[in-house]
Amino acid sequence: MRTTVAIRLLLFSFVLLALSHGASAQIGVGISVSFGPPPLPVYDQPVCPDDGYLWTPGYWAYDDDDGYYWVPGTWVEAPQVGFLWTPGYWGWGDNAFFFHEGYWGPQVGFYGGINYGFGYGGFGYEGGRWEGNHFSYNTYVNHVNTTIIHNTYNVRVTNVTETHVSYNGGDGGVQSRPTPQEDAYAKERHVGPVPAQTQHVQAARGNPEFRASANHGKPPVAATAKPGDFKTGVVPARQAGGEYKAPPANAARGNQARPGSGNEARPGTENRPGNTTEAHPNTYNHASELQPHKGTPPSTGNEATDKKYQQQQDKLAAQQAKDHQKLQQQQEKEHQQAAQKNYNDAQKQQMEQRHAQQTQQIEQKHASQQQQMAQRQAPRPASRPPAEKPR
Repeated sequence: MRTTVAIRLLLFSFVLLALSHGASAQIGVGISVSFGPPPLPVYDQPVCPDDGYLWTPGYWAYDDDDGYYWVPGTWVEAPQVGFLWTPGYWGWGDNAFFFHEGYWGPQVGFYGGINYGFGYGGFGYEGGRWEGNHFSYNTYVNHVNTTIIHNTYNVRVTNVTETHVSYNGGDGGVQSRPTPQEDAYAKERHVGPVPAQTQHVQAARGNPEFRASANHGKPPVAATAKPGDFKTGVVPARQAGGEYKAPPANAARGNQARPGSGNEARPGTENRPGNTTEAHPNTYNHASELQPHKGTPPSTGNEATDKKYQQQQDKLAAQQAKDHQKLQQQQEKEHQQAAQKNYNDAQKQQMEQRHAQQTQQIEQKHASQQQQMAQRQAPRPASRPPAEKPR
């Protein structure tokens, strides 16, 4: 048994060593898809709900079971003063499309050259800036109620291109590469999506109307005023960004280890189904790859009981999201320290092994919590009347 474990660790070490190239190299596991996402739909931006909310553009995410689905653009509170959002993007590489997760940081890094609009024209961000402890909005590209939010300015922004292409590289993709400055930004301190964003993605994934196969590239809710709220202050797509082409069946190739350059966040949150009962659970190397498990909607037949059970599920989901964020921030900090201290291959290998172990442990813990809750909330069979005693 010990020999088998040692051999597996040795093989894993060889893979890490082979994929390591340079102090800023990162290794991630993410879903790869052989066909690109649909074009970005055309939509208007909802009104900013309050001071301190920053715009995060909508994008196409992917699920093994349902294919591409739309994650509506939304306003999100920044995790801390001075942080800006770098959107995620789909990129072509190794004969497949991989998703590069977005992140919060002091500067806006590379996001594939994708023109998401509303200040994200493909390079940098022109929708606003931090001035001291307040965010100032550029009303030329942002929909802001200036009678409520006074820290605004108006500077004309000209988009270089009006394309609605939603991926970088490959056939028909945006041909853009990160600048040295964007590479440097990616190495600065940053954190992944906040819990509200993660829950927003989860809610979008569970809505059948958001699937490209159902809306043909024109989602019924293209943007929302606040994350996770698909009823209040929502904006529908005005039109699809281009012709929707139905993808071939079973085109996803599953999880694969691959090297990533220093300008990328590790492939992340849309890379696995949330079913906690799947026979062969995926393997994750970093907390940024984890996503909340799908809870089974309560269906006891009693409205009050179902409401109580749903509140319990929501509370557990919020706590698990905090666990994910805490571990992700810890791992990101260690990656930055590794780059600053110029770790050698052996040190990188040890760090990656430790991160993989931490990630698997928290994933197993959360899967167990979900399973226990499902068992507690399962409808109980009706009690039988006592058997009649023989006379």
